[in-house]
Amino acid sequence: MALLASPALATSDFNKMWKEKYITDDDANEDLKKTARKHGCYICHVSKQKKDVRNEYGKAVNKFLKAEDYPKDWVKANPEEARKKIFAGLDEAAKEKSKDGDTFGDKMKAGKVPAVDHGKD
Repeated sequence: MALLASPALATSDFNKMWKEKYITDDDANEDLKKTARKHGCYICHVSKQKKDVRNEYGKAVNKFLKAEDYPKDWVKANPEEARKKIFAGLDEAAKEKSKDGDTFGDKMKAGKVPAVDHGKD
């Protein structure tokens, strides 16, 4: 019986691009940098849950960026196009509203965790 390997997907590329967009730029919000360092994966995921459990911001990102649409080989072969598309998806997710009524983008501009259901103290 042959085992089928699934293609490597770009979820780590989404993480890298998120960091590039929001926290590694020279103009990046220092409070968001601190928040991102403290919360890490829980910017998009839920603490103490399986890695495939997304918080509300992670669900918004997933609405616009599907990992299966960004195989690692394609991202590697098309870095500028991938960056442009991933940034566009992150921009769209930032416009979505959190359960508390603020947009995820406004919360990040204020240096806050975008999701209210991240589960981390």
